[in-house]
Amino acid sequence: MLHRRPLVKTLLESRPENVLVVSGLGSSTWDVTAAGEDARDFRFIGAMGQAGPFALGLAMAQPKKRVVLFTGDGELLMGLGVLATIANQSPSNLVIVVLDNESYVETGSQPSATAGPTDLEAVARGCGIVTTGTITKISEVNLLRDMVYDAPGPVFMNVKVIAETLPLVFPESFDGVTAVNRFRNAAIA
Repeated sequence: MLHRRPLVKTLLESRPENVLVVSGLGSSTWDVTAAGEDARDFRFIGAMGQAGPFALGLAMAQPKKRVVLFTGDGELLMGLGVLATIANQSPSNLVIVVLDNESYVETGSQPSATAGPTDLEAVARGCGIVTTGTITKISEVNLLRDMVYDAPGPVFMNVKVIAETLPLVFPESFDGVTAVNRFRNAAIA
């Protein structure tokens, strides 16, 4: 298993200019924010389960941009149906990176379904997403980077990360209007 925060930072520090990032509720948002402020990041603070549908809509609306969703197993489990919708829409510019710590760390580290028999990569494949993978070792990070930035989408990568409680890193602004306007300007640039 990998440490989530250095992994996200490593992936984002080599991000091409045309890449937009969406982060799911909780740890994924803190991880993306810890990697550095960027107007091309849209970070969910609330609305659990909505990052996937948002990323899909963004990918469809901005076909010349690469859209990378960082989300957690807990948030994805909240709305697995989005994987079927993504497979059916099949946006070639969408990448889903699940930071799977097999638990709900933010609410007390209760085990999620992925701590048991649930295999998110198998679910994504079963929904019809062709390009999938599971990353468990640091030696696979270059493969992950290649999939995130170069593989035709939709791409689904499940990354097994250590369940660790890390300091919260809040975005510069919690003002929704400011965040949306900043991201909109970056997305259409």
